Amino acid sequence: MNANKAAVMFKKILMLALILWLPVSSADDVSYALINANVFNGVDNTIIAGATVLVADGKIEAIVDGGSAVADRFQVIDLEHNYLLPGLFDVHTHVETLEQAERALVSGVTTLRSASTTAYQDVALRELARAARIPGPDVVAAGVYVTPDLGNTSLADPRFSEIDGRVDSDDELRLLVNINADRGVNVIKTRGTQRAGLPDTDPRQQVYSERQLRVVVDAASRRGLAVMVHAHGDEGARAAVLAGARSIEHGTYLSAETLALMKERGTWFVPTYVTMDEMNEEQYDHVLRLRGRHMVPQLEDAIRTAHALGVRIATGADNYYDNESINRISVEAEQLVRLGLSNFEALQAATVSAAELLELQAQTGQITPGFEADMILVPANPLEHIEALQDVLLVMSNGEIALQRIPFAVTD
Repeated sequence: MNANKAAVMFKKILMLALILWLPVSSADDVSYALINANVFNGVDNTIIAGATVLVADGKIEAIVDGGSAVADRFQVIDLEHNYLLPGLFDVHTHVETLEQAERALVSGVTTLRSASTTAYQDVALRELARAARIPGPDVVAAGVYVTPDLGNTSLADPRFSEIDGRVDSDDELRLLVNINADRGVNVIKTRGTQRAGLPDTDPRQQVYSERQLRVVVDAASRRGLAVMVHAHGDEGARAAVLAGARSIEHGTYLSAETLALMKERGTWFVPTYVTMDEMNEEQYDHVLRLRGRHMVPQLEDAIRTAHALGVRIATGADNYYDNESINRISVEAEQLVRLGLSNFEALQAATVSAAELLELQAQTGQITPGFEADMILVPANPLEHIEALQDVLLVMSNGEIALQRIPFAVTD
């Protein structure tokens, strides 16, 4: 059996094993009328008060006046005049288990973009959500990181045995991109600089040259894939922008000149502020805490400058949604407001703008008839109280109720 057939068979076996024990979704069987909703649709800087949102076949069917009659085919859920908005996007995460996906979903994230997994778990999660075997979140998969040292990730596909040592030659870079494409990823992630979260790496140090990054971008483009680039240092980030990256991830030391180039070329900025700020917490090594004290103010300046220049920003938490971290998109949005974005701008960075980054703007990211029914409910107007995103009362993903905490009252 050749390597391609082995990879396909492995994927089928993994999918079958998961599907056999997962419950069947009922999203296609239930239509909902969400009544007494105050709606932020993601597009307009206003609230539609007292509306009814009709959901059928996993999509938003209509938004009607609250006094309109509801047909018997709809199951009515009273939203009690809480605030309904599009589901949140986490466009930089490392979810690779069902438990992590569920934690992301109940936090309000209905769409995520993987920033790499160890063995194509993100591809499998994407397919489970597409098949309605899990309610979500929907996944844009990156597969395996295009990085010099694969480590144990080299076990993810037998074709990685063709790579001799570090991934740095043009042929090795193309091979890794093409293996990812063969495995069905939606985006390629590569590296411009070293990591920040390890004490023995220098986050400013450039890893791949502009020419090498062009090899990655060209190979990805030939397979119809965009490229996201991890880059803290300005030199590595600028090389990525010049090479044609779709987005710069982290961007701690971005200069005004590089940010202006990003604005000119339409390159997105995903600052992942919350994970950088987390390095200041006590559980981290003293080297990382000292590094965090230096890097966080630099990133704050980069975000403020990016906003002033009009660089497009999208929300990512760089999180595994494990039991230790409280990094969430709700907190990222709150921090973006603190750093100069309006509530409306931060909400768009987490919804409709993020959908545009992922090229999903025609199907999700807003509460509009015909769009996927990906919505969350919060207790206060997020255009006035961004912190309301941290108290999610209801999550609907692909038309299925994934979390429902209301009503709180008990009746006899």
